[in-house]
Amino acid sequence: MLKSGYDGKIMLSCFMMGGCKVAVPDYQSLMLPLLQLAGDAQEHSISESIEELATNLGLTEEDRYELLPSGRQFRLDNRVRWARHYLIAAGLLSASGRGKFQITERGALVLRDNPPYINNKLLKQFPEFQEFMNPRSGRDEEITSELEEQPTQTPEEILESSYQNLRNSLAQELIERVKSCSPRFFERLVVDLLVRMGYGGSRKDAGRAIGQSGDGGIDGIINEDRLGLDVVYVQAKRWDGTVGRPVVQGFAGSLEGFRARKGVLITTSNFTKDALQYVERIEKKIILINGEQLAQYMIDYGVGVTEVATYTVKRADLDYFGEEV
Repeated sequence: MLKSGYDGKIMLSCFMMGGCKVAVPDYQSLMLPLLQLAGDAQEHSISESIEELATNLGLTEEDRYELLPSGRQFRLDNRVRWARHYLIAAGLLSASGRGKFQITERGALVLRDNPPYINNKLLKQFPEFQEFMNPRSGRDEEITSELEEQPTQTPEEILESSYQNLRNSLAQELIERVKSCSPRFFERLVVDLLVRMGYGGSRKDAGRAIGQSGDGGIDGIINEDRLGLDVVYVQAKRWDGTVGRPVVQGFAGSLEGFRARKGVLITTSNFTKDALQYVERIEKKIILINGEQLAQYMIDYGVGVTEVATYTVKRADLDYFGEEV
């Protein structure tokens, strides 16, 4: 049975019991398995090690290919790479080439003691790791509070989680503001958003095509592309209650009068399950956008929001150095 985790707890034994879904272990829980894998003193590649660990840990296909919120990297890959990075920082592994690593004499000594787990708290006994975690000072008493608390997320996960929290909070604020704005302002907002998304040609063209009903929402036809090769029928209203199938079905019927095959129905609330299932069964292509999706699109396309700060995350240019460090 494979042991890992914090304070001697068995964190990865779940899959040995049968019928238990195994989530991706956090990066500290992966330190011991990764060091054990390197215990043969041979050179290992990080990509092959990730696959071997996934098999050894009994991860499901879903867990193996779970993505980080950004969608740019698999969660397991990210955590294994950070486990390797931390072990290298502590001197238990060494980078032996581009994407390669080997166990060090110190790492072999640690394995020889048969530790039940390896985590940041254990690694801080090594001066190099202290300096890595707190580069301004190598003194033990100045190790960061995050190290003492043994975070289970990698730096990328912490950054992405914080970003998602900020984004969700902003989306909720946008939804509330959209619900309280006037019908005329709401018309302008939808026009701005559709033009930013590439529909309607110019804002002037889109503005002429939309905003004809004036009944607390907007209705109209907008070009799907700048050349006007196809059109999309748009209906957007600030509904307070959940939008059900009858409203969506009525919208689908109104497309016939415009000889339209495509439509977008926007609401500041939500759609019922029956309404969502209905648009999947009909021939016409109708996109339903609820309040949450509307707010997310506003954030993505810069409508009604302003940039406060930009953080650029960089990594080593492996082509420049010729090998992974």
